Amino acid sequence: MLPHKDQFSGCIIGQCLGDAVGFTVEGFSPAASRRYVEDYLRTGKAVEFGRFPCPFGQYSDDSQLARELIQSYVACKKFDPYDYAERIKCLFIERRVVGFGYSTRQAALRLSEGISWEESGIPSPSAGNGSAMRAAPIGLFFFDNPEMLIKAAHDQGRITHKDPRCSAGAIAISGAVSIVLQSKKLDIGSFISSLSGWTGNLDSGFASELGKLTQWLSMQPEEAATYISRAGMAPDYVEEDGWQGITPFVISSVLWSIYSFLRTPEDYWETICTAVSVGGDVDTTAAMAGAISGAYLGLSAIPSDLTHYLTDRRTWGFNELVELAYRCYEIKTQQIEGIP
Repeated sequence: MLPHKDQFSGCIIGQCLGDAVGFTVEGFSPAASRRYVEDYLRTGKAVEFGRFPCPFGQYSDDSQLARELIQSYVACKKFDPYDYAERIKCLFIERRVVGFGYSTRQAALRLSEGISWEESGIPSPSAGNGSAMRAAPIGLFFFDNPEMLIKAAHDQGRITHKDPRCSAGAIAISGAVSIVLQSKKLDIGSFISSLSGWTGNLDSGFASELGKLTQWLSMQPEEAATYISRAGMAPDYVEEDGWQGITPFVISSVLWSIYSFLRTPEDYWETICTAVSVGGDVDTTAAMAGAISGAYLGLSAIPSDLTHYLTDRRTWGFNELVELAYRCYEIKTQQIEGIP
């Protein structure tokens, strides 16, 4: 089944809006994040709360890098890891990046020193969510080819992150997008099983944690977060950077994003509220959850009174992002239909 073009635009707009909403309170405690959700997001006052010096609508590196990935695909008419690595490098060299993870920045510096994309990634034990947060577009490019999806998600991820858990996280997010693009009615059991199978190719531990989503989905978000925030961590693990809520660790943040979507698959805004409500790295969790939800429900399900605030410092707003998504859809459709 061929997806609709508004699912492609829904994916990128859904990511950018989730990112912008979460960016406002990134790093806040669970209690503060819950207050933000209840006092602003659920009362129609989201636009009143920005992150100085940025107004509401500014999205971060999560979505900048996802957008660059789509731009690379449109320019090359295929996924080209060399071209994408060059774009990551330029984003940092030209100081256009808004917020960044340590590993992604270090990899960009290595690329600028002439190190190839195959060797630029930061090795284990660094296992942040930088490769997963930008991976949703891979699901658009390869929704009809799981084998190519897995390879491309891994390749785009290892440009900055070499830990196999990071590649598994990228596969989980792009795989989720690919599944929902083709699903009129979501089968949660099959959805989780497919993602577990695909991620297991890179990291069996990640796949095992994904399988636990079935039981966590029966819990309310606050309870589920106590389990998901520790998923994949050693019992004696201590978060060195003082994060509360969901940290940037790839396993917990990807799981929370998927949990947020699966709790309310028919309601984009509720998915975003859930992703943000538990605090921590919420620009990333809301970006990933928003990309999946937007791809499933399409552009019309995303609040239009908020999407027109989207901006990357007065560039790449709503209209430009939608146009880019439609161009991506056009190229993908032509490839499926065998049009040169």
